[in-house]
Amino acid sequence: MSRYPVSHPCRHVGDAVHLHSSTGRRNGDLGSFMSVMSRELLSETLFSPSLLTLKSSATPGPRQGESFISTGAILPSTGISKRRLKQLDAIQLVREQRETGSQTLGFNARPFILCGIPLRRPPSGQLVHVRRNGRFCLEVTAHPRFGLPYGQDRLIPIWVATLAVKQKTRAIHFESAAQILEFFRLPKDGPHYRRMVEGFQRVFAATIFFGIEQQPEKTAITDMARFHFFDRMHLWFKGDEGHLPPRENFENQIVLSEAFYREIDEHRIPVEREVVAALAHAPGALDFYMWLVWKSWTVKGRLASVPLVAPNGLSEQLGSADYAQPRLFRFKIKTWLRQVKALWPECPATISPPGDSIIVQSSQRNPAIRAARKAVDTG
Repeated sequence: MSRYPVSHPCRHVGDAVHLHSSTGRRNGDLGSFMSVMSRELLSETLFSPSLLTLKSSATPGPRQGESFISTGAILPSTGISKRRLKQLDAIQLVREQRETGSQTLGFNARPFILCGIPLRRPPSGQLVHVRRNGRFCLEVTAHPRFGLPYGQDRLIPIWVATLAVKQKTRAIHFESAAQILEFFRLPKDGPHYRRMVEGFQRVFAATIFFGIEQQPEKTAITDMARFHFFDRMHLWFKGDEGHLPPRENFENQIVLSEAFYREIDEHRIPVEREVVAALAHAPGALDFYMWLVWKSWTVKGRLASVPLVAPNGLSEQLGSADYAQPRLFRFKIKTWLRQVKALWPECPATISPPGDSIIVQSSQRNPAIRAARKAVDTG
């Protein structure tokens, strides 16, 4: 069964809501290396692939039987912040799970792999967001009261798609909001609960148009599906979740629209849970990572050259309208690519010598998601 882009007819379903609210340095010389590296340089090169895999072997590259050592155990005297150490530990965990075949997978919806929602809060009054990826087009229309989904709201489709695939139903259930925050390694505190509630409201109220737009010769062809994310939500979010739900047997439920559930079920796109968690606060890098994993798997032995700033280029695809100037967007892509290669050193993507496109090779011999070689089949 095809797991990637195939258009199919979908119908619009009505809405209803019930909302309660490796380093290149090894152990032997790591100490002297750290002693001469300034704190500023280490912070600036945090996402440099050459500084991130801390291993016990002197042989470059991952090998079976190598053990990963805790960054927290070797860096306490460098003055690096806890947040930086947490990022380094997350990168170490992602690499270790990939190498040992112990990745925990979630799933994402195809429209949000091919096109991105806004990275930041859109200007007041902007109710429509449009992104294009070749012949595919994503249009999100917001409810005036809640506005467009943006930023960490992109985690919500991942959460519900993961539950829908695992529970094999469009009526998904979960015990508490704390499960969502824990899945993405987010703090279980009042601000994050409130942010999650607002995100669910924006996602619930939005309408999605997704499909194919192409114009062979002089005849325009449009094949698009219009749907809401959810038919119904029955959720309990109260402050910092210190309050009890309205009744003892209360269970959170989200009923996905039939069209959205069909889209997820027919195009199951796996994502690495720990990568999503590591990039939860970097939505642009997260979108770019998930797209590269998908794109490098689908090229199947040939090179793909994607222009950065051009009609049908990467700038029209990602949720990055903020980077209107080509120079700024090219700089951002280079930054995101460094972050991607920190988490996935074998990522077969490079920036072209002129700097105007990204070259993607096949990753089928060394995919990011080792546990899902068959699950991501595009045949």
